[in-house]
Amino acid sequence: MPPTPDVREIFARRAAPAAGLAEASEPIARACRAMAVRFRRGGRLFTFGNGGAATDAQHIAVEFVHPVIVGKRALPALSLTGDVATVTGVGATTGFDEVFAHQLRYFADAGDIALGVSPGGRCPNVLRGLREARALGLLTIALTGGGGDGSGGEVAAAADHAVVVASSDPRVVKEVHVTSYHVLWELTHVFLERGDL
Repeated sequence: MPPTPDVREIFARRAAPAAGLAEASEPIARACRAMAVRFRRGGRLFTFGNGGAATDAQHIAVEFVHPVIVGKRALPALSLTGDVATVTGVGATTGFDEVFAHQLRYFADAGDIALGVSPGGRCPNVLRGLREARALGLLTIALTGGGGDGSGGEVAAAADHAVVVASSDPRVVKEVHVTSYHVLWELTHVFLERGDL
């Protein structure tokens, strides 16, 4: 029995955003090279996001600090979403928009990397975190969605490097983000293993 139009549409909705990731290979490679340079100099990775993106941030951090591929070196990474006491304490006293920027001010150094995940490209605390990171001299990376117009929203504009998934469907954005950060991890290691950084 052939697939119904609904089934075709579900798969079709994912085709262009996934192809868009492959078309963005050059800017993704530039971001990975920049990350490798920071890691080589002793930099650390700080990740952050909200809701489902908070778990993506945690997943990204664990990929770097505890690689599942034998022979790949562990790299220093920490998710700013994992400490509930800090997130809620800062949120209660300083405001939820400051939960990531506040932590970066106290944990990060200029040689580090900040990676914010915002599927809609409009999360105020991810935006504040990236802006604060940039002000502190960190390399900034954003994983965003199309935000309706394909631009990645303010979050993409606040980062040195942005991977923008061309979809406003949060499920599709999340699916492509998973592939994106696995590519970021793998390609960063490729650059680290080269001697010409």
